[in-house]
Amino acid sequence: MKKLPLMLALAALCATPLAMAKTLETVASFTVLADIVKQVGGEHVEVKSLVGPNGDPHSFEPTPQDSQALAKADVVFVSGLGLEGWMDRLISASEYKGHVVVASAGITTRTMEEEGKTVTDPHAWNSMKNGEIYASNVMNALIAADPQDANDFRQRGAAYIARLQKLDEWAADQFAAIPAAKRKVLTSHDAFGYFGQRYGVTFMSPVGFSTESEANAADVAGLITQLKKEHIHSYFIENQTDPRLVQQIASATGARPGGELYPEALTEKGGAADSLEAAFRHNVTAMLASMK
Repeated sequence: MKKLPLMLALAALCATPLAMAKTLETVASFTVLADIVKQVGGEHVEVKSLVGPNGDPHSFEPTPQDSQALAKADVVFVSGLGLEGWMDRLISASEYKGHVVVASAGITTRTMEEEGKTVTDPHAWNSMKNGEIYASNVMNALIAADPQDANDFRQRGAAYIARLQKLDEWAADQFAAIPAAKRKVLTSHDAFGYFGQRYGVTFMSPVGFSTESEANAADVAGLITQLKKEHIHSYFIENQTDPRLVQQIASATGARPGGELYPEALTEKGGAADSLEAAFRHNVTAMLASMK
């Protein structure tokens, strides 16, 4: 009989909300978005990124394992705006019936010319002002999927958004101190449109928004002429792209390597850009160094 109070206490403990707390199984399309989900979700989420570290979200080819991951997921996150052209086929193959959260919802989009067509630029997260919208959308989706942990999601989301706001203000101040004529960067492909729009930086690249685009000879020749005319002295490669074309252009103009940028793929844990915050800080710092 003495054991009964202990047994009742244990039974009561097992019935508490803490013991019943669930872990959401989430899938994100690529590493930047996976990091945002992890930052907001914390211990309440398990996150699988379909595109791995240093991987290219444009040319990604899903595997049967990816389809299985979607089938088991509670929530699936995509960036949208045409970034993940392969996602609809993957969702159909997996027979995933849950909610697909478009993290870019609510962003004011920009358009660009791509092989003679006007298209939506998908790289919205590279402006930290847009990053705040991504984080807010992720937070609201996690609250909807797991209302029991809503307070934690709100606290973590608010703290994360505050950090992104500080990064946004820091970058704006840093670039404002550079003369506009020097705020110009040569990169592998056109992934920094929203960044440039937000912080007043002009980007030049041999190919369009997708790494699968091909640069024609006339465009490359025109870019070389422009780089010489505007005295662009540095070029950058990107961790997920083939650097040979931009290196070839730089060689023709005398531009020096400015290092590596991380516009759409994070590094492995412990790398120079293993989170969105780290990647953004690295990109800004590297660009500023090339302008001074």
